Amino acid sequence: MRKLALPDEILMQVEKPARYIGNEINAVMKDKSSVDIRFCMCFPDIYEIGMSHLGIQILYSMFNSWEDVWCERVYSPWTDLDKILRTKQIPLFALESQEPVKSMDFLGITLQYEMCYTNILQILDLSQIPLSAADRDEKDPIVIGGGPCSYNPEPIADFFDLFYIGEGETQYRRLLDLYKENREAGGSRMDFLKAAVSLPGIYAPLFYEEEYYPDGTVKGRKKLYEKAPDTILKEIVMDVSDTYYPVKPVVPFIQITQDRAVLELQRGCIRGCRFCQACQLYRPVRERDVEILKKYAAEMLRNTGYDEISLSSLSSSDYSGLDELLEFLLRECKKKHINISLPSLRIDAFSLDVMSKVQDVKKSSLTFAPEAGSQRLRDVINKGLTREDILHGAALAFEGGWTRVKLYFMLGLPTETEEDILGIGELSNEIAAVFFDTVPKEKRVNGRVQIVTSTSFFIPKPFTPFQWARMCTKEEFIEKAYQTKRGIMAQLNQKSIKYNWHEADVSVLEGVLARGDRKLAKVIAKAYEKGCLFDSWSECFHNDIWMDAFAACGVDPDFYTTRERGEDEVFPWDFLDCGVTKEFLLREWKKAMTQTVSPNCRKQCQGCGANRFGGGVCFESKEHICDEN
Repeated sequence: MRKLALPDEILMQVEKPARYIGNEINAVMKDKSSVDIRFCMCFPDIYEIGMSHLGIQILYSMFNSWEDVWCERVYSPWTDLDKILRTKQIPLFALESQEPVKSMDFLGITLQYEMCYTNILQILDLSQIPLSAADRDEKDPIVIGGGPCSYNPEPIADFFDLFYIGEGETQYRRLLDLYKENREAGGSRMDFLKAAVSLPGIYAPLFYEEEYYPDGTVKGRKKLYEKAPDTILKEIVMDVSDTYYPVKPVVPFIQITQDRAVLELQRGCIRGCRFCQACQLYRPVRERDVEILKKYAAEMLRNTGYDEISLSSLSSSDYSGLDELLEFLLRECKKKHINISLPSLRIDAFSLDVMSKVQDVKKSSLTFAPEAGSQRLRDVINKGLTREDILHGAALAFEGGWTRVKLYFMLGLPTETEEDILGIGELSNEIAAVFFDTVPKEKRVNGRVQIVTSTSFFIPKPFTPFQWARMCTKEEFIEKAYQTKRGIMAQLNQKSIKYNWHEADVSVLEGVLARGDRKLAKVIAKAYEKGCLFDSWSECFHNDIWMDAFAACGVDPDFYTTRERGEDEVFPWDFLDCGVTKEFLLREWKKAMTQTVSPNCRKQCQGCGANRFGGGVCFESKEHICDEN
């Protein structure tokens, strides 16, 4: 009989004990004696956030569909249980078996956000696994990372045995088979790592050493194992309709961040916003067949009991089968009183008819992301939205009965001026004015529209055209936020506008970790040692401790953020190939400086290099044969 790792007296002391007991609906239980490999999948944040991540649900279901593998889950214990585990020396455990993570063959950690890096060390530490990969022995699990942050794995390379670069559906079966073969042959941990790098998409940091110029920039990489690949190309699933999908996702006992069924429409984005990392990493766009999506939706709702389904993609309105899929869902969901959520709609593709049907009962707030306050800056970032698009979309929304609009902007974008910043308030004011011009006084709920304007701070990410850009200092960011606030306060409709902004300290640190190299590993370890944990949570973030860690390690954080990169500089992530070429990204960087807009992938190919994968949007029609501009 399954025994809980924590006795009742401990569970009664912690917030939300359901985070730690497992056994949820659709959780997979297996006889450990009947499997060859035990894999523990980790999201390094609390349960409610990790359980909302579709990627883990996909891999969890796929792994458990294999008879010889049992995949379990673990999440970061909140600070209350963290303290108890340390005090009582209880090893961190997997939810399904309630057995120590250390007893597993693999610990797979998804890398979604740089501010979770100290949580990775928490997971290793509480699991009693050495933090440094070089210190692990035959008894320790193979620690493997994947996800968007693995496209610059160098700041955390010391903590991982392997990284999986790209989409997990393609190589994990072969990797696990290699592990079994190595074990049956009596091979060592090192033998397995050497065999693993023969597979596409697999990176073992132990087999490389970074070399630096005297000024601290990267000179190149020295291979310590001759058969290790020079370049690692991302793994990608080209036929996303014929791949695994979790139609029986795990359903939690408690409310989570995204508490609904999730239907992934497509991967990738045609738009080409120059600040967006996901747009580049997941090229080319690959759509799921609409008939298969209908089947998935029906099965998921039947298997979970959810009363809401969300259509997921980077740009849902660009999915070519959206109208047909929505007609089906509206018909099926209305009978069962199931809500439909449509995030990631673009304001220029806003459909009043569709949204009115989807939200015919409750008019929740609509979210638009102009990103920049002026047309000039929207052209710089290649947003592809005009002022007319935005105001027309807002008018349609107000005519449809919505009275609350969320607007997202970024501060600190390349070439930004004071005029661009003040444009945020002006655009917010114009949208409020559209409400008063569009909605008759007798039909105004509470008499006023609610415009919630939020700004985040621009962070230049790897594999984007803006990877060469400088990032603002904390002081510059704060001044820009104050300028934005003053601009909003000067507007005629200021009482209808609420302004929120992100924390500057967190953004600066995220920028350092996003573009860093291996020298940062000692800083991350030092910050964790000094008490940093849950850095993505404002109440837990301690910038002073991080700055002390940088000073103690002799590392200047400004080196990674405030300087613009030269065109010929070697980036720490240049040994990875995400499909788009560095030449294409540089062309887009130069276009940004001249405010030149690049059409989206369906209008005109920009020669990004993703056509090498042989499918997706690049080959939708004969007119779409990709060239090299």
